Amino acid sequence: MQMLFWTLLGFFLGAIPFSLLIGKVALRTDIRAVGDGNPGATNVLRSGSKTWAALAMLLDMFKGALPVGLAHVIYGVEGWALVPVAIAPVLGHIFSPFLHGHGGKGVATTGGIWIGLTYGLATLAGTAGMSLGYLVQDVPFWAVAFGLACIGGYLVFAHADAALWVILVLNAALVLWRYRGDLGRSPQLRWRKKS
Repeated sequence: MQMLFWTLLGFFLGAIPFSLLIGKVALRTDIRAVGDGNPGATNVLRSGSKTWAALAMLLDMFKGALPVGLAHVIYGVEGWALVPVAIAPVLGHIFSPFLHGHGGKGVATTGGIWIGLTYGLATLAGTAGMSLGYLVQDVPFWAVAFGLACIGGYLVFAHADAALWVILVLNAALVLWRYRGDLGRSPQLRWRKKS
């Protein structure tokens, strides 16, 4: 019952489209009409506000960190019971019932769940990897994939148990599926592009 509660709470929180709400309330715009049409923090930024974009990203991370952190750190949910609890916020974000199943890409929410699972250490590794990926090449898929690989690197370093590896595999499959449109693009190194 405890696992079911945290899983349902995580899915519900994950499904809340904070970026879309911020766009409508604060910026008076539908951010899905901007950029790639994704209801995420990047399109809040493209709508013209760094401050509101930062808030949207933090809220998207929070909705992953809160249920997972409470379940794991405070209430002691561990092992295989963590798998549905950790994946639920990402599923809710990507397949939000509030948006008829058309949610965001789940990157910030992914950062949030790994805050709850590893006290933020895996999130730091993933953020560093993704940032480096964006610095050296221009295809989002490969930057995100490298960030997720860096989370895997952290799990190796931390001697993580099998449940965390299953969470990472499922998490990566969901997020990279949302970036599948980039698969036909080979990465272009930025310094070569400039030259």
